[in-house]
Amino acid sequence: MRKLPPLNAIRVFEAAARNRSFTAAANELCVSVTAVSHHIRHLEDVVGVKLFERRGRRIELSPMGERLYPTLRDGFDLLANAFAELNERKSGAALTVTTTCAFAERWLMPRLPAFAAICPDVVVNVDASEAIADLRSEGIDIAIRYGPIGTSTQDDILLEDKYMPVAETSLCPGGREASIDDFSGRPLLGYRWKNAAFDGPTWSKWLSADGRKPSGEFRVSWFSEEHLAINAAERGLGPVLCSNVLVAEQLREGTLKRLDGPVLSGFKYRLLFATVNTRKPAKLFAEWLRSEAATSVAAH
Repeated sequence: MRKLPPLNAIRVFEAAARNRSFTAAANELCVSVTAVSHHIRHLEDVVGVKLFERRGRRIELSPMGERLYPTLRDGFDLLANAFAELNERKSGAALTVTTTCAFAERWLMPRLPAFAAICPDVVVNVDASEAIADLRSEGIDIAIRYGPIGTSTQDDILLEDKYMPVAETSLCPGGREASIDDFSGRPLLGYRWKNAAFDGPTWSKWLSADGRKPSGEFRVSWFSEEHLAINAAERGLGPVLCSNVLVAEQLREGTLKRLDGPVLSGFKYRLLFATVNTRKPAKLFAEWLRSEAATSVAAH
């Protein structure tokens, strides 16, 4: 027979350690902060060591708490996955993926019917947002995150992009490659990066790389969202500087054309999973994503 501390106290500890907050743990578990403190003290009495260090209003895991937390976290993940599989057998499998609005609309959504044809029993929920979600607490299985990635985190890179100006084909001259000069009477379509820390590609950087003054003869029409600027370009408002990943299909089909000039380095799309022990539907979806990404890159 296993000798374990009270399971309620273990559950409270895992929630408090994951959130790094007694208040957040209390909200998650629908109990009072006092109840959380009581369970933590009781667990510390049972195991005979401090699990948290109190720093005024803040809490930090003690060295023993840091050692204990990953094991308990993975254990709760295993339990959650086991019961999720039971529910899937009763009502069908489901998963939730989160990614940016532009990637969801421009790359993921057009491909989802193909996944539905391959795995008709798996329901895919899409959470399109620029906010960084807490995958475990928000019930999200997979995140497709975009941004700069260090050399130590190269695993699960889905795609890497570049930025180039493109315009609707009917606006481009026939018989030769289109130039930015062909659009001197039209505004350049731009959008502001949600995360300024990325220091992402912009028209001013592209114009400088092309040997022009950013404050010269070109005006920029600003959009709040990246996909809105691309949609405006598709409707003939002017050229947009955008990720090649997001317009690959349109370039291949010929509805958009690339303008002559420099290509700026972009960032990477990376797969992240809520738990180490990923559920079967999420594994299937991740394998399909990798296959689609590889096909997309090969077609460029």
